[in-house]
Amino acid sequence: MNFFEAQDQARRLTGRLIGLLLLAVAGLIVVASLVVALALVLLDGQAGGDPLARALDPRLLGGVAVAVILVVALGSLGRHLQLRAGGSAVAEALGGRPLNLETRDDNERRLLNVVEEMAIASGLPVPAVYLLEDPAINAFAAGHAPDDAAIGVTRGTIETLGRDELQGVIAHEFSHVLHGDMRLNLRLVALLHGILAIGLIGHMLLRGAALGGRGRSRRGGGHAAVLGLGAALMVVGYAGTLCGRLIKAAVSRQREFLADASAVQYTRNPDGIGGALKKLAAHSAGSRLGAANAEEFSHLYFGRGVRAMSRLTSTHPPLEQRIRRVLPHWDG
Repeated sequence: MNFFEAQDQARRLTGRLIGLLLLAVAGLIVVASLVVALALVLLDGQAGGDPLARALDPRLLGGVAVAVILVVALGSLGRHLQLRAGGSAVAEALGGRPLNLETRDDNERRLLNVVEEMAIASGLPVPAVYLLEDPAINAFAAGHAPDDAAIGVTRGTIETLGRDELQGVIAHEFSHVLHGDMRLNLRLVALLHGILAIGLIGHMLLRGAALGGRGRSRRGGGHAAVLGLGAALMVVGYAGTLCGRLIKAAVSRQREFLADASAVQYTRNPDGIGGALKKLAAHSAGSRLGAANAEEFSHLYFGRGVRAMSRLTSTHPPLEQRIRRVLPHWDG
């Protein structure tokens, strides 16, 4: 494969998808601002004039837009702070244990050697290495920068793969570190949480209006406006979150292609990463992890660590497609 061409293609598609996501967020903010402004006009109860025209008043709409942007920003910031733990914290959360540099286990020793080799090949510091006692073939890189990165590998990976195949997997994970994929994903997750905050506010308004209407007389149009505002914000926020998740999954799939191509670049051996992918496809335990919180970190894994509802929501491309990218003459 031409790994430089494959890398350029993955980067271009990633850029377009992120641009699409930003446009979608901007559109969502505009719609949410208009909905809130219209609800405020209806709640004001002033007679006369077209409510929509009054809602489009630049001063009102601008002020509401600033408030909506603040909601999204604060929701994003809160989630970012929750997820800012370094790579070692993520590895330990998934049940990994740090490998002892003096280990006498041949497979563990080989893993440590391969990690050191790939660190040299990629020009990055040697990260902390964690082992997950799981029979699946999988691995991950976690952390927000090379100096706090950690690589986790399952027992099934080091016991099933040959040395060249293990090199391919580790090189793939180093690509995620080098290209800032962990930091990119953190920002996308935080942004989606900010969008979700709009829907959550709508849910609270809707529930509050429904409960409030039971115990006292309803104020006609005002009560209806609050109900309508809550319902509209729920639709906008949840629909925006779903759209954002689809785009985020598409971005993740492109980063997997980029990491596969980079693994070929670092090892100069497409059969390494290709062989690992073929063994993963045939492995009885697959790549699904048994950790209770595996879903939370699904975007990090070498192989699909959890079940996806559909290809559109999957963070990883189909294995057959990944194999054909690195081994074009593979006959299946």
